[in-house]
Order: sequence, then structure tokens, then C-alpha cells
Amino acid sequence: MNPIHSVNTLPSPWRLRLCLTLAALCASPLAAQAQGQTQGFVQSPNTAQAESNAAPGGPIRLRQPNGATTLQTQDTMQPQPKAPPYKLSEFEIYVQSVASSAGTNSDQVRRFGSDLLTGDAAALSAPDYSPVVPPDYLLQAGDELVLTLWGSVDADLRLQVDRSGRINVPRVGPVMVSGVRYGDLPDVISRRVALVFKNFQLSVSLGQLRGLRVYVTGFVQRPGVMVVSSLSTLAQTLMRAGGPSAAGSFRNVQLRRGKALVATFDLYDLLLKGDREADRLVQAEDVILVGPIGPQVAVIGSVNRPAIFELKPGETVADALRMAGGFSAVADTTRLAIERLDERATLRVTQIDLPGAGQADLRTGDLIRAFNAITVLLPNQKQNKRVRIEGEVASPGEYVMPPGTSLADALRRAGGLTQAAYVFGSEFTRESVRVTQQQNYERALRDMEIDMNRSTFTTRTSTTDEAAGQAASAQATTRLIERLRSVKPTGRVVLQMPPEGGTFPELALEDGDRLYVPPRPTTVGVFGSVFNTGSYLFSNGRAVSDYLHLAGGPTRGADDRATFVVRANGSVVSGLQSSGWLNRGDDLKNLQAEPGDTIFVPEEMNKTTTVQSVRDWTQIFFQLAVGAAGLKTAIGF
Repeated sequence: MNPIHSVNTLPSPWRLRLCLTLAALCASPLAAQAQGQTQGFVQSPNTAQAESNAAPGGPIRLRQPNGATTLQTQDTMQPQPKAPPYKLSEFEIYVQSVASSAGTNSDQVRRFGSDLLTGDAAALSAPDYSPVVPPDYLLQAGDELVLTLWGSVDADLRLQVDRSGRINVPRVGPVMVSGVRYGDLPDVISRRVALVFKNFQLSVSLGQLRGLRVYVTGFVQRPGVMVVSSLSTLAQTLMRAGGPSAAGSFRNVQLRRGKALVATFDLYDLLLKGDREADRLVQAEDVILVGPIGPQVAVIGSVNRPAIFELKPGETVADALRMAGGFSAVADTTRLAIERLDERATLRVTQIDLPGAGQADLRTGDLIRAFNAITVLLPNQKQNKRVRIEGEVASPGEYVMPPGTSLADALRRAGGLTQAAYVFGSEFTRESVRVTQQQNYERALRDMEIDMNRSTFTTRTSTTDEAAGQAASAQATTRLIERLRSVKPTGRVVLQMPPEGGTFPELALEDGDRLYVPPRPTTVGVFGSVFNTGSYLFSNGRAVSDYLHLAGGPTRGADDRATFVVRANGSVVSGLQSSGWLNRGDDLKNLQAEPGDTIFVPEEMNKTTTVQSVRDWTQIFFQLAVGAAGLKTAIGF
């Protein structure tokens, strides 16, 4: 059937309506092209070719407009300057000198927050290449948007906001986005694209960020113009400028926009609480003003964070202590000492009691000191004692004894002695005695070293052999001193008890005391310059000479007069104690031996060979002959 004939057979109103519909359908491509030209979009040949190559019934493909460039912000291209060396203020120098005299590590006492200005903390101000965009971020000229469309239309576009605040979407036209919140951006673009396309979805994100010019002034390390990204905050921009100077405030940082004060930022909120509520995003031509430093106080001693803090009006001792992290675990929490600069010539230091005086006001230059509760020695008679009882007792272990108890009380607390206990050989050690022994031992070693060095340097040598011998003696002395330094005192206290046993003395206990009761030994040791060193079975009635005889007796090089015996209770009996011109130490040899004794025969130190003796006597005879010849000559005249 002829279509024209079919149309002519329709009634006149229906024919008119059908003709208008066909005319509108034929004119729609021309209208869309005219609309694109009116909105400043000209379809490129590549785009037309891509759309013509689209599969019938498939989505319309949109291409990136010609001339689109990727924006590089000045913030990512500007190098980060190196943090300058930190310079101490006069107050910091004063506080460190006071802290060092009090035994505190003075290097740790610095201005609170100074770590942000030095070292690795400067990385906080480095550009963030993938920042999270907050929903309330306002788009401005220079921002780049990444727009993705799918469904009836397919597009992956990077669009830059031009100076008029618009982006140009192909086949859609310009969309005003300047001043739009980032969270509202998908709805704004979706409404505009829906005027042209149906059945689509979109995703939009922020691409490259625009650069902002911000002025940083006041008491800052590097004042001047800073170029930062559009997502930079007040704190980040301040850190890029080096932070507040030594005279700058951490608690009075203002963000000004034109003549309006936008925010006042307290860096202590960020450092102490992690609060960034006042850390606003900066905008173009903003001014960051760092005010002068306010009143300063120092908190040192037994606190968790010794530092110098800046105060706001109305802040008290309790506030300063809170900023210092509170007391340490060993602090005396009942009192504090305050040193005031304006009272250095009068009172100098004042003590306050806590918690009542915690609300006392502070003045600039105050120095608060927290006391250590464990470095001060408390009265020994008022303390419980922790002692250790070991060895031949019924219940060995550690015990806490009340004040005023003795060694005998501790032994009874441990259940008493066993049948195998050797009371005479008990080993009692004390920490305070060990410390005193160590000090005296080190002093004796220093004196001995000085005497030996003086003897070495003042001895004259006339031959090469004597010089070599003196050098060897000096080396041996050095080795001896080194070996003696490796010996550490044990803190043993010799208990004056008879060898046949008895009761322990009424010795007052101290914290950390240790008592070891050994079993009865069965041997006597013989060591030193004897022919057969070793341990020999103990027999009642034997003397020291008997055990020396069992060991073969002293050797030819032994100094038998210096023989000594170390008894099991730690005491020493020496042959030199009773030796003289008529007594060569025979009393020691007749001494009754006891179980656990150690007999030691030392080596003779000042020994000379036969050759050395002959050479010395030859030199003496030669000098006598020379003297006699001279005398004879003098008499002959």
C-alpha cells in the first residue's frame, strides 16, 4: 500500500498532527547541533567518527574535548625546604642549666612542640599526593574533575574548571560548578546531563588540585608567600613555613580572610588532644598570622613529659601538670616545688601541697619541680625487710620481715637449721656492704696503679737489659690491674662465730639481705706454690702443716713465710701476722685446720738468678778495688 495514499485518507486533524510530529523528529539532530554551538561546544571530527562507529542501539560514546590539558599544581612542584636547625631560647637555656644541676637529662627539657619544627616531623608539611577530599570542599577555578558516565552514554573525561567557574561536558554543554560543595557535585552534574540523556549513571571525583597563594606572617621561622594545594590546612601551611619561631606562639595562630578573622588555632589542641576542629582549609589570598609567645613555665623532675609550656590566661598548676603528662610512676604526688624568677633574691623556691594548691596561678618564668619518691632514703627502722634464706634450713625462700627484726628472727621464720648445717661457714651478704666494698676496692686499685706507675717512671736504668726488664714489668703491672678490675666484691659480712658452731648474732636486718647456710664440708684445699695442689679429706686433729705435707710441701720458689689460710666463714689467717726475726710463721703451721679451709702458699716475687747475683757481687768488688786504689794513691802523695 502507498504510504502517502494512506496518510491522505486520514481526517484533516489527524493529518496535521502527524505532519508536525514528523517535522519535529527530522529537526531534532539540527536542534541538538545548534544547541551545542550556542553553548560553546563544537563536535570534533574524531567525536563524530566515534559516534558514527557506535553499534546500532549501543551507548553514545563521548570523547575528551580537544585542547584539554592536565593541570599540575604548583604545590606538588615546589620543593620542600629543609628544616633549619633548632635554636634554643634564653628561657630554654636557663631551664636546661637548672635541670642538669638537679640530675635531670637536660637535653629532654625543651619547648613543648619543638619536635614539629625539626627532624622527621617536618614531613608533616610535605605535599599530600592523594589527599581525601572533604564533602564541604568548595570547587573553584583551576580544579580538575574526573567524570565517568555509563549506561546510555559512555564517557571518561577530565574536565578543568575554567575562569568563569564552568566545566564543558561534550553533547551536554557548560555546567556551573564554582562554589559548589564537593558532596553536592554529583547531583549538580547529573541534573544537567539528564536534560540531554536518559538511563545513565555517573561518578565524579577531584583530579589535580589548584594552587593557592597564602601569606604567612608574624613570629614564624620563614615568613612570606607560600604556594600550597587547595586541600592544605592552616597547620600544614604553617609547618611548611617552619612553624612558630622561638618568639612565636603555639597557642595564638590566626587565619584571616580579608578583614574577617576566620579561625584562631591552638596547636596544643592538636598536640595534646588530637583536636583539629579549628584547623581550617586555607583559601587563596588567606593570611596566617602567628602572634608573640605568651607566658612560659617549665615542668621538670618526675613527670612523664618534662618540657617548657606556653600558658593561656587563667591556667593553673594543675593545667601545667596535665600538659606534662602527669606524674611519673615514681613521683611524690603530694607536693611540688616552684621556683619563681622574681623571687630568686628572696625565697627562691616555694613548696606547695597537692591537691589543695593545684589551682594556684602561675607567672611567666616559673619552674615547677616534681619530686622523686624513691631516690630519698627512708628510715631503715620503719621499713619492712625483704630477705632471702637459702641452704640448710627447713623452708628456704624469700621472706618479708617486719621492722626491727634480726638475722636470728629470719632464721626462725625459715624453720630453723637442718642437721647437716655448717653454721661456721654461713655466707651472709648485704647490698649496702657491697656498694661500700666496691667503692673502697676501686679507690685501692687507683692508689696501687698510681704507686706502680710512679715506681716505673722514677727507676733509673743503666743497661739495655734493665730497660727491657722495666718495660716487661710495666706491662705485667697493667695486666694485673686489668684482672683486678674484673673482680667484683660480693658484700659478704664475716660472722664472728666459733668454728664449733653456735647461734647467729642479733644483727639487724636490711632490705635485700641474703643468708646461705652450707652443708658441713669434708675437704681442705691446698693451692699455690706446692708440689700437688688439690683438696684433701678433712680429719679431726690435723694441723695446717699436715695438709701442706700431704700436698708435697712448698716448692723451692715458694714464699712459705707468707702462707695464709682462708676459713669457711670468710676470715683469713696469715703466717705474716706472727712472723718476725725469731718466728718464721711456725704458729700458722701448727694451727688446727677446720672443714672448708683453703691453704694458699704464694710464690716468691723478688727472686734473682745465680748469674744476676754473681754479676751484682762482681760489680761491688770492682767498685771496692777502685776505691782502694784511689785511697792508696791519695796516701802516697
